[in-house]
Amino acid sequence: MAGQVELNERVLDYVRSVSLRDDEILRDLVAETAFMPTLNAMVTMPEEGQLLAMLVGLTGAERVLEIGTFTGYSSLCMARALPPGGQIVTCDLSERWTKVARRYWERAGVSDLIELRLGDGTESMANLLAEHGPETFDLVFIDADKTGYARYYEQALTHLRPGGLVVLDNTLYFGRVADPGANDPDTEAIRELNASLLVDSRVELSMLVMADGITLARKNKAK
Repeated sequence: MAGQVELNERVLDYVRSVSLRDDEILRDLVAETAFMPTLNAMVTMPEEGQLLAMLVGLTGAERVLEIGTFTGYSSLCMARALPPGGQIVTCDLSERWTKVARRYWERAGVSDLIELRLGDGTESMANLLAEHGPETFDLVFIDADKTGYARYYEQALTHLRPGGLVVLDNTLYFGRVADPGANDPDTEAIRELNASLLVDSRVELSMLVMADGITLARKNKAK
């Protein structure tokens, strides 16, 4: 059996050359974010955006909840994959960065499919629950402050219908989760979340070793 392939730049370039289907709008958004030196690591990798779009289609998601918008790359990708009548609710603290997102959503023609809520993610999720009740979303994508992940995940399970999917980004956190010497709050939070997911009987689980680690947790269907 073959082992895990080392994903160096040469292999990544090859993967993108034979599978990535981005376009000028997405490339321009990546390029604009690249000029934000301290923040460009926050943008969704193009192949991850493509995966998110596929997951929306595979799950038949009509309502998507996103925690962490940044400049809107992942929202844009998922919005394009929605069926007629579908909607994304995306939550973020930053008005500055989501202004960039709005420009690209408009340019891509998907702004009417995306509802942006500015404010604390936990509060936004609580407000959505009060407005719509539980189990009203089909897919939840979490890509926000790492120390809040465990809280967002618990709220996500309440929002998800049975059989719905939680997608958690950065669950390898630059590889730091495997470094015993890395004990900063963000790394510890992701490490603890990963350990708790392993024994969470409420979900089916798979961690994908791509990008910065992507964990899929599918809420069990009611029996």
